[in-house]
Amino acid sequence: MRILYGVVGEGMGHATRSRVVLEHLAASGHELRVVVSGRAHAFLSRALAPLPNVTLHEIEGLHLDFDEGGLDLSASLLNNLAAAPARLLHNLEAIGKVNDGFRAEVAFSDFESWAYFYARSRGLPVVSIDNMQILNRCEHPKGATDWGSLDFRLAKLAVKSKLPGAWHYLITSFFFPRVRKPRTTLVPPILRPQILQARREPGEHVLVYQTSASTRDLLVPVLRTLPGTFRVYGLGVEGVEGNVQLCPFSEQGFVDDLRTARAVIANGGLSLMAEAVHLGVPLLSFPIGGQFEQELNARWLSDLGYGMWTDRFDADAVDVFLRGLDGFTARLATYVPHDNQLLYGAVDEILARIGRGEERPDRLSCPSMGSYARP
Repeated sequence: MRILYGVVGEGMGHATRSRVVLEHLAASGHELRVVVSGRAHAFLSRALAPLPNVTLHEIEGLHLDFDEGGLDLSASLLNNLAAAPARLLHNLEAIGKVNDGFRAEVAFSDFESWAYFYARSRGLPVVSIDNMQILNRCEHPKGATDWGSLDFRLAKLAVKSKLPGAWHYLITSFFFPRVRKPRTTLVPPILRPQILQARREPGEHVLVYQTSASTRDLLVPVLRTLPGTFRVYGLGVEGVEGNVQLCPFSEQGFVDDLRTARAVIANGGLSLMAEAVHLGVPLLSFPIGGQFEQELNARWLSDLGYGMWTDRFDADAVDVFLRGLDGFTARLATYVPHDNQLLYGAVDEILARIGRGEERPDRLSCPSMGSYARP
């Protein structure tokens, strides 16, 4: 089939999991046009270059602004509004190139709007595949979220309005709440090959992942007050400050440090959290302020006993977390890891049904971690 695939560029988790799906689709013989923005474009351009049936088109996506308190909603809104006219012209040109000799039959979207609108305007089915829809399409226990908070209401509204009316929703997650809406299937975390091939060998260091340069002045001084060795990725700098090693970007180096870490400290992004859970590495999560999906992930992580979460990063929180590693490790041993086969089965079934012209079903026939369950 001819598939248009949209990847949001804010955050690299969308790109790493989209790579897995795109490589599967390409290996199955489908022809793919990919629209992608931000850092994800450079990453996927390198990763997918050997695949002759995959063509990438760079588009302009939304950009988020952060301050020391987390997500700056006002700055994000104002800056995106100011840039909207230029981005619109650029994206219209990119969509024109997508149309050149290519008539898509279906669109996939990893929380990306341009591919969605392109497909809906032409009456094409859209398949949503991401982690964000778990906010709107699943039920969560009270301990997993503050349902009355403004952050939750805004986040749920944003997600609910982001890809409405999709043919089917595939949600990737390491936790599996009850699905409350039809045309929704939960699949295990989408894992890159390096993680699936990695072997757990616990060492003595703690892996720290943090991409916000604004927190460096807080992060490094706190870590230097603690015993042990910390290897920090994501700040874009290299060097050694006492017991803190600032590491340059290296995909394989990061995977090696992850599989051999005694623990991980990171925000609340799903991709790294899911990789740590898969490998059995306890994780301390401090979600970015204003990003409710990260807080939801962190609360589930803590509720399942796979780690701990805190809304304030300080030495006391890290100390409590590190003293509880034995308990977290024991709970992680109960987690059943999966490869990507459940995902591939769902994707293949969806495309087969669309190819046969079937009506969209409330639930798929293939095995999964969860689907629409109401009578």
